[in-house]
Amino acid sequence: MTLKSVFAGFGGQGVLMMGYLLALTSMRRGKNVTYLPAYGAEVRGGTANCTVVVSDEEIASPVASNPDIAVVMNNPSLMKFSNLVRSGGTLLVNSSLVETKIGRADLNVVPVPVSDLAHELGEDRSANVVMMGAFVAVTGLLDLDAFKEALAETNLGKKPKVLELNRKALEVGAAAARRALGKE
Repeated sequence: MTLKSVFAGFGGQGVLMMGYLLALTSMRRGKNVTYLPAYGAEVRGGTANCTVVVSDEEIASPVASNPDIAVVMNNPSLMKFSNLVRSGGTLLVNSSLVETKIGRADLNVVPVPVSDLAHELGEDRSANVVMMGAFVAVTGLLDLDAFKEALAETNLGKKPKVLELNRKALEVGAAAARRALGKE
């Protein structure tokens, strides 16, 4: 099993942290992982993306050309990365911010209003964690509990109150993705 993914959005949306959380969680579960972050010179407000490859086998290259899944947090990211996803792949979209129509019929598009859900949780900055919950539900790569454990090792879980909020955000995102897929 190998899953190639790309996470993309504006700097400040926690895009690199999403990739890091996936990489950390996967490593803790004995998977081989590559994590390749990239961001514009502006950082906050500029573009940011990262690729993460998770595999049971050795990984020859950290580049995820033709990823299996793209997680897009904004319109510019959709425009840049939707055409790179392999035919039959998945596009996980922050439908709170992405209004552009997806021009490919060969993709499984999963819209999840992660920014709105984070706002309802009382912490707009947790949109990336809500999206990671959706990612877990869509991919089935690892279970939600593995991500909840890994949160404690990141800045998303150093304080007990923040850790509790982000664990809840994972659950909210997973439930929203299951609804979008018609599984709940």
